[in-house]
Amino acid sequence: MLVGHPTGAQSSSRAVPASATHIPFLLAVHDLIFWRDVKKTGFVFGTTLIMLLSLAAFSVISVVSYLILALLSVTISFRVYKSVIQAVQKSEEGHPFKAYLDVDITLSSEAFHNYMNAAMVHVNKALKLIIRLFLVEDLVDSLKLAVFMWLMTYVGAVFNGITLLILAELLVFSVPIVYEKYKTQIDHYVGIVRDQTKSIVENKTPWNRQKKGRINTWKPEMQQLLKHHLIVIMMLLVPWRTCSVSA
Repeated sequence: MLVGHPTGAQSSSRAVPASATHIPFLLAVHDLIFWRDVKKTGFVFGTTLIMLLSLAAFSVISVVSYLILALLSVTISFRVYKSVIQAVQKSEEGHPFKAYLDVDITLSSEAFHNYMNAAMVHVNKALKLIIRLFLVEDLVDSLKLAVFMWLMTYVGAVFNGITLLILAELLVFSVPIVYEKYKTQIDHYVGIVRDQTKSIVENKTPWNRQKKGRINTWKPEMQQLLKHHLIVIMMLLVPWRTCSVSA
């Protein structure tokens, strides 16, 4: 009996594209930072902010230890409380966390491979980008990286990593919702600033002046200035040469 190869429909139904696994995650992040569910976003924002502030004041080991102790204190206290209530009422409700203990949290091999494939795509892109930048495939991109790293040295002298993470979290959870609420006003003022900046750059840069024909207005001035400096230099050199000859 011959066993045929799986058809294209069967193979495509088994293999889930890596991009398909990103869509629910991206939608969840979008809803989170735009405060679609206020309670959920408030819980995530408050928890992460408290954790970052704790990391800024204490070591990582201390923060992790205190978090585990706090969680164990809540669960143990609730477990003891329910046991006492069941003993007093002589009820047989069972373990208070039985519903959560029966939840299947095992990760299937298919889901694991999908996540690994999605992660490998990003890892390969990052490796290619690092090789391009450090081996100077494009000189402009490598110079941009060098300038950015040079600027980051000044940022690192003022802020540490935890402070930057705190600022980044505040911006992530505040800027999108503010922009969504005041999009028209923000776009209006940003357009004004962009137009003003563009006009200033066009008026101040020499190459734009040359394009506009303004080079003829300052080129004679530069020639007169050079002549003036040459005359002054000659006047200073003539007395010095006369004195040296007489000596």
